[in-house]
Amino acid sequence: MNQAIDNNMAPPPSAPNLLELQAVSKQFVKTLDSAARIANLFGAGMQQEVVHAVDEVSLGIRRGEVVGLVGESGCGKSTLGRMAVGLHSLTAGTRLWKGQSLEQLDAAERRKKQLAIQMIFQDPYASLNPRMRVQDIVGEAPLVHGLVDAPQQREYVESLLQRVGLDGAMLRRFPHQFSGGQRARVGIARALAVKPEFLVCDEAVAALDVSIQAQVLNLFIKLRDELDLTYLFISHDLGVVRHLSDRVVIMYLGRIVESASADTVFARANHPYTQALLASAPKLEVRRTEFFAVKGEIPSPLHPPPGCHFHPRCPHAMPRCKVEKPALKEVSAKHFSACHLNDGLA
Repeated sequence: MNQAIDNNMAPPPSAPNLLELQAVSKQFVKTLDSAARIANLFGAGMQQEVVHAVDEVSLGIRRGEVVGLVGESGCGKSTLGRMAVGLHSLTAGTRLWKGQSLEQLDAAERRKKQLAIQMIFQDPYASLNPRMRVQDIVGEAPLVHGLVDAPQQREYVESLLQRVGLDGAMLRRFPHQFSGGQRARVGIARALAVKPEFLVCDEAVAALDVSIQAQVLNLFIKLRDELDLTYLFISHDLGVVRHLSDRVVIMYLGRIVESASADTVFARANHPYTQALLASAPKLEVRRTEFFAVKGEIPSPLHPPPGCHFHPRCPHAMPRCKVEKPALKEVSAKHFSACHLNDGLA
């Protein structure tokens, strides 16, 4: 099967998307300051800088699904996660929650619906206010949004701490009084405090020791089953993604280049970039192993290459790759890839 599609994901009608991003783009523009504008009056020819962080990405995530989003640093995966939550506005495209466009709602209604979409940040210490106790860090949002009353806050926070594996008596502590793994659990409790349905986890275990990573990953799996949660799990660690995800989406320089079930991606990767990532990943094998790093550096999002963004580093690049953007196509059942090699053209 080699059928071009407009949307990266094509879930069956019986499983509607909980969250859907349709052709979303994000550009960060650095405008010229006064000195640059004055210099231009004398012919300096200075132009504003535009970072193309996300480039026409479409992604649908079904209820109860865990989607792993993978790519090198600077590929735009964290920006895409922040767009999904609503922390970044969309330069172009549409964000749908249960089939309804959030951008078309008034501010109050959009804020109410966005409570169901929460984010867990990469650095648990930097994302926690060092001047606030855990009772206020975790309990502030449910109090403000009317989910609990002030007399109920303490009991509510204690129950959330116990759910994520912490002693409820810790609610009077400050963030610096916790270990890294404990702070990660506090961040999870804060995200759960407003009773979300969808969590964006941005490198949520990257800063933790391996043994603690395993505990937190098991906690994510447990919470998913207990609370019927849906995850967009952003990571550069292929082992973590393989352990946790139902589906894996590979991103390169602002675009999705491959998407399939976790088993399919790790067994039959189609896109050259995905194959290079898997070849460069460490493996626990009792034999001499040679690692194949992806050649070259990721291009600057200030000036992304034309055509296929990966062509400057691709060992299979053709002249066509330099001028024509490859479409995301279904190369096998529920397996999508954006590569001209799938067209059978030399």
